[in-house]
Amino acid sequence: MKLTDLQQEFVLHFGEMGSRWGINRTVGQIYAVLFLSAEPLHAEQIVERVGCSRSNVSMALKELQSWNLVRLKHLPDDRRDYFTTPADLWEIVRTLVAERKKREIDPTLTKLRELQWREPDTDADAHAHARIAELGTLIELLVGWYEDMDRLETARLVQLFALGARIQKFVGDAEAVVPRLKGRRSAAREG
Repeated sequence: MKLTDLQQEFVLHFGEMGSRWGINRTVGQIYAVLFLSAEPLHAEQIVERVGCSRSNVSMALKELQSWNLVRLKHLPDDRRDYFTTPADLWEIVRTLVAERKKREIDPTLTKLRELQWREPDTDADAHAHARIAELGTLIELLVGWYEDMDRLETARLVQLFALGARIQKFVGDAEAVVPRLKGRRSAAREG
């Protein structure tokens, strides 16, 4: 089955974005095809829709499985492997964040902790040591926030995101009022 113009545009865009996200174009396109598909697809269907070789599809599917972004399915009376993406967008986002944390943040945090154990020998090292400690503290704070958010049920997480926009507006409104209040207090003290 050929892709519609709408689907083709989405798939091509996902392929282009893939290189910015650290995956190759074909992997991005294959994920997009699976994401848009109403039913699980086998490798030959993916080849037909993306227009690449069977070996490229196999390698891309292995990569997507290593990221936990596609699911293997088996259909009754069919020996082929079928693939699909999770239906829940929040599950996909949670998986992406968890995998990026595991692959990028955790190794960096481990290295920063190792470097913090080393005693600085020079003034330049003392400065570098302080900056490393500062970065480590920030990343640990972000990891703690991520872990708190990851424990939330999806419905609560959605509420928190929606509330975040309202809190930002409230804080912005409060900042507009605070200078006026400070001015009134100063005038009251002087009077």
